[in-house]
Amino acid sequence: MKSRRRPYAEQRPQDLGGGVWSVPVPIPGNPLGYTLVYAIESPRGPVLVDAGWNHPEAWEALSGGLAAVGLDVSAVSGVVVTHFHPDHAGLAGQVREASGAWIAMHQSDAALVRLMTEYADGKHEAFQADMLRRAGADPGEVRQVAGERPAPPALPDRELRDGDLVDLPGRKLRAVHTPGHTPGHICLHLEDADRLFTGDHVLPDITPHVGIYPYDRDDVDPLGDFLDSLDRVRDLGPLDALPAHEWIFPDVAARAVQIRHHHEEKLERLRALLVQRPEPLTIWEVAAMMTWNRPWDELPPPLRGMAAGEAAAHLRALEARGQVRRVPGVDAVRFHALDS
Repeated sequence: MKSRRRPYAEQRPQDLGGGVWSVPVPIPGNPLGYTLVYAIESPRGPVLVDAGWNHPEAWEALSGGLAAVGLDVSAVSGVVVTHFHPDHAGLAGQVREASGAWIAMHQSDAALVRLMTEYADGKHEAFQADMLRRAGADPGEVRQVAGERPAPPALPDRELRDGDLVDLPGRKLRAVHTPGHTPGHICLHLEDADRLFTGDHVLPDITPHVGIYPYDRDDVDPLGDFLDSLDRVRDLGPLDALPAHEWIFPDVAARAVQIRHHHEEKLERLRALLVQRPEPLTIWEVAAMMTWNRPWDELPPPLRGMAAGEAAAHLRALEARGQVRRVPGVDAVRFHALDS
């Protein structure tokens, strides 16, 4: 079951046995390299788990990869999307156009896709700029970070809830709601084969981005949701994991425990940093203090925006635990540590 990630050029479609295939679909210009799209055999035609980025090169890889394992994209009966992000849902609409397939995703992400579809571009830019200002970004950073976004994915035909079975005749593919990376992220448990399609929720080497948007929301706790979702996956037992990135790996429960421990350590480090600072800090200031895969000053502007979203999620988790308090301000919200 285990195959280490290789550069996209070295990736090939694979027959994983048991009526399941993987097809690597490139993400142009993204260091992740590719999305692993999975096809599951069905009497009505294959059902895809995710579809890949909406790009001609990606479409060629998806349709050609399916053909390489003896499947035809025009015969696809359905696409179940683990979450709405463009490297997962981007090509779902084109698959539907080619085959008449249904598209399914969790109802929470479906609601976001409807909102994105209704949102005018100019309104989104103003919303993003205001969000960055309230987080403490200076005007120059606001201009650098705010940028274009990919078009929203196709609206789904079907909405899933936790525990629902996907329309896959002869198999048992159950939706497991695992919010955190997105509000409607789902893993998919192939119960007749002890396999779990994990999307971005559990990856073998890296951890998914978990952020808050707008950064200063106080009515959600996505990191808390993510940690609870990891516990749900742990409780499923040592299933084989089929993630959307990197490589296939065994014992998803053990990896879920590792990721939870990683975030608990990160929360404790952040709390300790805040304890050392007597003055309240903006989200942007906190993000600049945290450890990323490169120094803050070397992060490209879009990645600084994502880092601020992740810092906000960690601050909100600490706030929910009663370890930090937010201080509303005219210019930006700030946070400071509470006594233990």
